[in-house]
Amino acid sequence: MKPSSPYDLIVIGGGAAGFFGAICTAALNPGLQILILEKSVKLLSKVKVSGGGRCNVTHHCFEPALLAKHYPRGQKELKKLFYRFNAADTVAWFEKHQVKLKAEEDGRMFPQSNSSQTIIDCFLREADKHSIRIKTGCEVLQLTREQDFFAVRCKDETFKASKILVATGGHSKPGNYKWLAELNHTIVNPVPSLFTFNDPARTLASLMGVAVSDAEVKIAGTKFIQRGPVLITHWGLSGPAVIKLSAWAAVELHRLDYTFTALVNWTGQPEAQVREALMLLKNQRSKKNIAANPMFNLPKRLWEFLTHKAGITPEKTWGEASHKGINKLIELLYACAFPVKGKTTFKEEFVTCGGMDWQEIDLTTMESKLIPGLYFAGEVINADGETGGFNFQAAWTTAWVAAQAVAQTENHKKSLQVD
Repeated sequence: MKPSSPYDLIVIGGGAAGFFGAICTAALNPGLQILILEKSVKLLSKVKVSGGGRCNVTHHCFEPALLAKHYPRGQKELKKLFYRFNAADTVAWFEKHQVKLKAEEDGRMFPQSNSSQTIIDCFLREADKHSIRIKTGCEVLQLTREQDFFAVRCKDETFKASKILVATGGHSKPGNYKWLAELNHTIVNPVPSLFTFNDPARTLASLMGVAVSDAEVKIAGTKFIQRGPVLITHWGLSGPAVIKLSAWAAVELHRLDYTFTALVNWTGQPEAQVREALMLLKNQRSKKNIAANPMFNLPKRLWEFLTHKAGITPEKTWGEASHKGINKLIELLYACAFPVKGKTTFKEEFVTCGGMDWQEIDLTTMESKLIPGLYFAGEVINADGETGGFNFQAAWTTAWVAAQAVAQTENHKKSLQVD
């Protein structure tokens, strides 16, 4: 199979990091011949569906050190990189390219158009402007280094390039990284992140749609705990606190085969405060009906469910409640145990942790420490963030850093050729 004419840069992966890396490289060095290879027939597919089709571009957290705290893996490395390109730089980049972003109350940032197509159109426009070639349906089967060039073998064609930017996104199966492992790079076992908790017993089925704005969720027997809104669905537990917890506990939950106990503190308060509040009612509001008067701003349906589960009948007042019943209610409010078996992907926000080991990447360039001319960006690296625009920000940052290095070395190489 005869290779095609060599490119200056081949980007493997037509997603967020791939396009951003290609565009930034081309803008810095307009004369470069750049090719994007995409395995599927769809470009920027995750950009398209992100944020319910609005594209959660980044998060309104402009302090690099604080921004880095939202990444369960890659935190230390991304903190350094964010001092070079962070969320504020992302906003500025898109504004420069006629896409204005807006921040919502929770800090998530979207295009003002509320359409992910705005981001896609921007990238395709810039790629066309810089004459970046794009080939879809082109899965990479092998990558080899041959003298001064890389050979990228696909099913029907082999391409050559002096530099490679790997931006293939995350994969849930280690086998999808086979061609990278063949280059003697270390692949951290990829496992899913950002998912909801399944309750096969459907313990909470009657409460579907109930939301608690400030609860705490913990994985029993571990140190993993998160606080925030919790949503009860027909399959189990969801909401920001659960999704965030799934990211931080991703490796441990995979080890447990997603069979564990989730402990929910519906009140968000320490056990002692919950106990004090209920005993105060028993002593000072003894004639007040328990089931009919929710505490801790809990939804009525949830409060009635918990009191019933505690063995407190609907007509009972605080004065009539037994200490056993109140203790059971305290337990259900503070550490309500739900057996979890399995997970469900959180809408379109599926993310994989694992991938390329940071130890083998030069943080100043995103270049492989083992193979000169091979660069990495985006989710292919062992870095992942909470939901809220953080994963896209990691993609923009790593791609931008790689682009600076590629463009600079290609500029230097061509200046030597001229001399």
